[in-house]
Amino acid sequence: MALALAEARLAAEAGEVPVGAVLFLGDQQLASGQNRVLRDHDPTAHAEVVALRIAGQQLRNYRLLNCTLYCTLEPCAMCAGAMIHARLGRLVYGAADPKTGAAGSMLQVLNHPELNHQLPVTPGILADACGGVLQQFFRARRRSLKGSLTSTAAEAEG
Repeated sequence: MALALAEARLAAEAGEVPVGAVLFLGDQQLASGQNRVLRDHDPTAHAEVVALRIAGQQLRNYRLLNCTLYCTLEPCAMCAGAMIHARLGRLVYGAADPKTGAAGSMLQVLNHPELNHQLPVTPGILADACGGVLQQFFRARRRSLKGSLTSTAAEAEG
């Protein structure tokens, strides 16, 4: 999870929502990813999807059986769907996402009984650190936005 946190911090430095992911096959790291939605102008460029894409290229197979994905935030429905399609072996995540989490917080996509693949999920690993990176990022954005609004109001009065 420490490696995924490092990816999240790199995303934050790039102005992206700080989510990071790292994918392993056994002890071998196959891929890492960070949110690249703004950078790539791609709504599907979530950290998890980026890591899944790279791992598929590394293995020359979109099936990621026996692989474990470590992610700093509970995946959304899109990412959960990609994990199911890839037949991912296991997911480990840090912070829960009560608004869009698809591993049990909001939806239960990863282990929905009617889907053709389910996978073990381990939640809450380094949850405070993972959530802290997100909180710091959004706190800084709100301060920046508030400062911009204050400057704009002062300019309008002047």
